[in-house]
This record gives sequence, C-alpha cells and structure tokens, in this order.
Amino acid sequence: MKETSLMKISINSAQFYSYHGVRGEEQSLGGKYEVDLDLWYDAKAAIINDDVNQALNYEEAFFCIEEVLTGDNFHLLETLANEILNLVMEKFPQLIKATVRVRKMNVPIRRIIKCIEAEQTVERK
Repeated sequence: MKETSLMKISINSAQFYSYHGVRGEEQSLGGKYEVDLDLWYDAKAAIINDDVNQALNYEEAFFCIEEVLTGDNFHLLETLANEILNLVMEKFPQLIKATVRVRKMNVPIRRIIKCIEAEQTVERK
C-alpha cells in the first residue's frame, strides 16, 4: 500500500424535518431537508489494521448533520451548510476535505421545482 490512502466516505440523502428559512411560515411550520456529506481522510491505518477505531466514524458525522439541522433556526441554506462543515472539521481532526450539500425540498415560491440546494467545500491546509 502506498504511503497514504485517501478515502471518501459519503452520507447521501440524510432526511430531516426542520424549521429554517426567511419566511415566518418556514420557521413555524417547517419543511423537509436532505443533506449529503462527503468526507475525505487518510484511511491507511484503518485499512491495514481493518480497525473501525482508526476509521472515520460516519455515524458521528451523521450526528453532526442532525445537530445542526435540528438545533438553532437559520435563515439561509448557506449558513446550514457552513455550520455542518465547521462542526465536522472540528470533530474530526483527521479530515482532509469535506463537502456538504443541503437541499430544501419544500420551497415556498410560486414555481414548480424539486428543491433548492447549497453546496460548500472546505480543505485543511
């Protein structure tokens, strides 16, 4: 095996009912949200030792998403995305890079659309 083994772990379409948005109705009635989270880390030790304790715990990463989506109310999808990334980067020092996509499924506009999505990526230097 080479010196490093960059691994991507993905959480796809985690679903929540949350109370975010600019309009009062969004914050009082709530709506459906979906979140994707991609996490890159050096998995060499976890792979060589086949050891979950050396791997990135994706259940804990899911809890980070849940904490943000079900915690404080925010106006912007951009803020939700940024808060999720801040939390996972803080929680997992082994993370090299992370990308999050937050989708609002019930958009209160007079148009027919599937969703509105915000995406953000951060990398450690």
